[in-house]
Amino acid sequence: MLSQNEFEEIISDLTKRIEGDILWNDDEDHSPAVEFRAEVVSDAGYPISIKGSYNAFAQKLSYVIIHRAAGRIYGLDLGQDHKNPNGEQVGDKHKHRWDEHYRDKQAYVPPDITALITEPVTVWQQFCLESKITHNGIMQEPPPLQLDLFL
Repeated sequence: MLSQNEFEEIISDLTKRIEGDILWNDDEDHSPAVEFRAEVVSDAGYPISIKGSYNAFAQKLSYVIIHRAAGRIYGLDLGQDHKNPNGEQVGDKHKHRWDEHYRDKQAYVPPDITALITEPVTVWQQFCLESKITHNGIMQEPPPLQLDLFL
């Protein structure tokens, strides 16, 4: 289990970085979404990575920091509502932040994400800035949505 102190150490570490470009790939579940995974390196060697998912058709975008032992410890979701354990509706733009008691189930509305869901690269830049991750590379724009036509 990840302690609150361990989480705070990870999230505040300024040496977290992603090396290289990020390319979007087709969703492995064959949905209209595209996704990526990237390892996060740091001087401390935290066992974390990031997964991103973008579905232009459903208007959903998420960037999630995953800890190998604890699962999702931090994440941003756009385009999908969330209800906290106490029943509070948070809305379709929210962040999850690790808590020892609630794990990743508690969310809040982030004031620092101002880009639109249709701007996943700008949202990525804002997410990296707030989560103190340096990306030494570029994120490619997601490929345009291509829907198959059935005759």
